[in-house]
Amino acid sequence: MDLSFSPEDEAFRREVHEFIANNYPERLKGKNRREFSEREDFLAWQKVLYKKGWVAPLWPKEYGGTGWSITQRYIFNEECARAETPQLLAFGLSMVGPVIYTFGNEAQKKRFLPGILSAEDWWCQGYSEPGSGSDLASLRTRAVREGDHYIVNGQKTWTTLAQYADWIFCLVRTDPNVKQQEGISFLLIDMKTPGITVKPIILMDGAHEVNEVFFDNVKVPAENLIGEENKGWTYAKFLLVNERSGIAGVARSKKQIERLKEIATSETVDGTPLIGTDEFARKIAELEIDLTALEFTELRTLAQEAKGKHAGPESSILKIKGTEVQQRITELTLEAVGYYAFPYARAFGDNEFPPGPDYAVGQSGTYFNMRKTSIYGGSNEIQRNIIAKAVLGL
Repeated sequence: MDLSFSPEDEAFRREVHEFIANNYPERLKGKNRREFSEREDFLAWQKVLYKKGWVAPLWPKEYGGTGWSITQRYIFNEECARAETPQLLAFGLSMVGPVIYTFGNEAQKKRFLPGILSAEDWWCQGYSEPGSGSDLASLRTRAVREGDHYIVNGQKTWTTLAQYADWIFCLVRTDPNVKQQEGISFLLIDMKTPGITVKPIILMDGAHEVNEVFFDNVKVPAENLIGEENKGWTYAKFLLVNERSGIAGVARSKKQIERLKEIATSETVDGTPLIGTDEFARKIAELEIDLTALEFTELRTLAQEAKGKHAGPESSILKIKGTEVQQRITELTLEAVGYYAFPYARAFGDNEFPPGPDYAVGQSGTYFNMRKTSIYGGSNEIQRNIIAKAVLGL
């Protein structure tokens, strides 16, 4: 596998680097995503990329994609990671958008895709329910057809940033009398519809990131059904493959390891920099080796995509290893920071004059929050089952 970049690719890298340096929103400088407090914080970078025409590298060009090669997309992600730009919200661009342009009708594409690209419409995901997380097919939210509408009743949970959302894409049960996977449909629901209630779930660090969403006789136009009724499981699996591929986060993990090394150089043990101790140096080396192996796996997957082969079970491998690496980075960072991280187990702003270095701020919250990565997108245990069945034939 040739890992060298052509002169054209290097020129593209410089273009991306210069664009980010000159156009990154001032309001975001010095912030990480967990410090975003307003809707505009989440959308500011997407709006800049939209004006440039760079907001949806994975989309077909006919729907607003960039037309970039696999290599250019890889370079773009690397440069964004190096600049520590916030990751764009996946729910519209990486999740429901591809479902709509792949399975939706022309009217749905015309209606929804422009708003997803421009960030005019904020989407959230209505998949998980109490008792239906990894076993998603057991979901119980019902949608009953009445004329030209569906009446939806039920509950979704862990709905990320639903407090800001304009729309939610939902898996709903439309036929309770067949095999679980065969009675599910995929609905697009306006969050302003009467009967929808959003209740916050406050996390350990005090952040309001996730929510419960309740549906009480919510009237949804039948024209908002994606594809065929009772075929939603097919569209859901397609969406999850895209989500799992993006979860790997190799480029951003590289940047986080650089930051970890900086911290481990500043922190000392008996006068010796932490990074110079045998035990901690070994842990970082093992982490870098695993990340390099993950990167090569991702590159092989991208090479196959360049030949026209879509991601399949390979996305489960990327999801498992990518999230494990991300969690290990937060574990080592917390170990490096030590007791300085303790005051920040609560909400940001609890300590006006916190002890210790600035890089300790928020590390406890980040550590606990990242426990979710091996659960969302289908838990890592589920991913191992997929690999056992689809790859190993067990």
